[in-house]
Amino acid sequence: MQAPQLGARLCGNRSLFVKPCVSLNDSSMIQALSHITFIVSDLDRMTRLLATIFDAEEVYSSNEQTFSIAKEKFFLINGLWVAIMEGNPLSEKTYNHIAFKILEKDMDLYTHRIEGLGLELKKARSRIVGEGHSLYFYDYDNHLFELHTGTLQERLRIYAQATTN
Repeated sequence: MQAPQLGARLCGNRSLFVKPCVSLNDSSMIQALSHITFIVSDLDRMTRLLATIFDAEEVYSSNEQTFSIAKEKFFLINGLWVAIMEGNPLSEKTYNHIAFKILEKDMDLYTHRIEGLGLELKKARSRIVGEGHSLYFYDYDNHLFELHTGTLQERLRIYAQATTN
């Protein structure tokens, strides 16, 4: 099975894989990911994490004002809007996570940044050869982040090959 082209709407079928079906130009479709919000116990500490690891640019701080449900800050990470809001941290660690794409050659750079903040790297899961490499780490409030070198296209190709062997 050929992997779908990026930018195509993906429709499921009964197999493990997906197939392209309708163009994203359909106005009733989701346009894009708008933003990601994390509830954190310490806005300044999370600001340092986002700036240090992700080169995030802070574009807004509510300071003592609350236009939403709590004090908040907004960041841009390579064009992606990330919001942090003050609140109680997650009570436990899970595998729910957000993954950011990085280049293979930058793995050591990101490892150094993560360890420099005193964050613990989580052991990566086992992988099929060719699906990319990952760094996993929890922030101070139990949010799991992944820095991944692979793409969806690569993963679908590798999984399709694995099922035919």
